[in-house]
Amino acid sequence: MKKILFITLLFASVAAFSQDTIRVGNWTIMGKVSLNISQSYFANWSAGGISSFTPIGKYTMTANYKKDRHEWNNWLDLALGYNLFLDVDPLKTEDKIEYITSYRYQLAKSWYFAVLGKFASQFAKGYDYSVDSTNYISKFMAPAYIDVGPGITYEPKDWFTVYFSPVTPAWIVVNDQKLADEGAFGLDAAVYDTAGILVSHAKKVKSMFGAKMMIVLKKEVAKNITLGTKLELFSDYLDNPQNIDVNWQVLVGMKVNNWLNIDLQTTLLYDNDIMITDKNGNIGPRTQFREVLMVSIGYTF
Repeated sequence: MKKILFITLLFASVAAFSQDTIRVGNWTIMGKVSLNISQSYFANWSAGGISSFTPIGKYTMTANYKKDRHEWNNWLDLALGYNLFLDVDPLKTEDKIEYITSYRYQLAKSWYFAVLGKFASQFAKGYDYSVDSTNYISKFMAPAYIDVGPGITYEPKDWFTVYFSPVTPAWIVVNDQKLADEGAFGLDAAVYDTAGILVSHAKKVKSMFGAKMMIVLKKEVAKNITLGTKLELFSDYLDNPQNIDVNWQVLVGMKVNNWLNIDLQTTLLYDNDIMITDKNGNIGPRTQFREVLMVSIGYTF
């Protein structure tokens, strides 16, 4: 029943938005809702295989205000998807909440004073399916990443932006005591005595203070082919500033017609504080990479 409800809501969302770009006074609002689908079916297949259906619902929206030299820009990116096997619990394939807001004041041509804030988390519990599907390793607000800071923005073209802040407070929130006590996502783990008895719980928030750079590019590189990329770099002055956190997202969108697209999405992450166990049992920071190729049914408004 939950599977049917999930898919129904996604299709309903696609049908709900059927209007052009919205302009109200000094506001410009644009958005895109889409349903990305992959499907496989096996019947008496000698090589083996499992039939599956993988829907991913995605929603992006920008709401921008501009008057004279003042701008307030908002960007929201939501995604949730599952791999649905026959008679097997759904496996999560995509889960994203990301909101970026910035105030900008134009200083000169292409140059702005800016204050930028970001919030990122996820909707549902996540599991390491290679180990088991009963003990979650993440959930809503565990983790959540928050940062805000003043800086300078350089925007020579409407498709290319560079933002830099030398003074950015940032926080990692793990709003789950079990995960926080395990020292997940770079937090200091709980303290136990020699008998293994808990002495003190871990704090659920890690505070940081450092420098942040964000580079954004979105451009039609060929007819009906759009390249979008966002690179975020952060150095924590308070904890090994030479270890730079990296979040690099790339999306190549190929438009077939007004409602059908083919999207290739990649994400590369590196955080020196996040420990990952490899197949040989070695524990340490690792470069994380994900690639998704999707056929999208959607509408832009």
